[in-house]
Amino acid sequence: MTDHAIDKKHPWHLVEPSAWPLIAGIAGLVAAIGGVIYFHTDNYILLIIGAILMMIVFMGWWREVIKEGENKRDHTAEVSTGLRIGMLLFIASEVMFFFAFFWAFFHSSLPILSNVAVPWPPEGIAAPGAEFSGIPFVNTLILLTSGATVTVAHHALIDGNRETVVRWTGITVLLGILFLGLQVYEYGVLPFALKDGIYPSTFYLATGFHGFHVFVGTIFLIVCYFRAKKGHFTPTQHIGYEAAAWYWHFVDVVWLFLFINVYWWGSAPWGHLQP
Repeated sequence: MTDHAIDKKHPWHLVEPSAWPLIAGIAGLVAAIGGVIYFHTDNYILLIIGAILMMIVFMGWWREVIKEGENKRDHTAEVSTGLRIGMLLFIASEVMFFFAFFWAFFHSSLPILSNVAVPWPPEGIAAPGAEFSGIPFVNTLILLTSGATVTVAHHALIDGNRETVVRWTGITVLLGILFLGLQVYEYGVLPFALKDGIYPSTFYLATGFHGFHVFVGTIFLIVCYFRAKKGHFTPTQHIGYEAAAWYWHFVDVVWLFLFINVYWWGSAPWGHLQP
């Protein structure tokens, strides 16, 4: 602990010098170069090295952030407010990210946006639908249920009931893993590939990046599960869990838009879109 950390006369958290930003930059550069090499030569060694370095950065840097939240000194009320605003701004940036995918999807399917009338789904594409017995509908039920379970856990945390927090967080994690498993299975049985046209491209990019966000959210909640078991969270100090819950609800809402627009609306043979 440095002298300024002991004697500070303000409520703000001045972070200590750290090597993690430099290591993160190097890891990102290695991963980017590795990705370019992989696209051109199918050699993925450097890409894997970059990914491993990034994982090391994530684990090390977040471990330090957790320690800062646990020392009862750095995360003051003012700092906590800033962290919440930062998380909300991050989620807002993610909304814009998915907006681009939805724009690409509708720009290709709606003549009013592209000024070109095309059949949608394109001819030869057997688009997955929203049938009650299908994987997309089942996954919708799973994510909606997980949104309810993480809410139960969050409210239990506010009430100071640690056992309930751990139990319902664990259930949420299992539901997230189940969702990912079903999505991987769905990708395995779909009759089209990413390069088969505009529909497969927009479909896989939108649903695939959402699946990646579910993966990230699941890891986020796994960390919260173990932190809750160790008693890291209190009814008044649980920003980490709050951020995980907000992120999970964001993932739920995005999936509802994907299910309605891509699976239900996007799979119907809409006559007005015929040339």
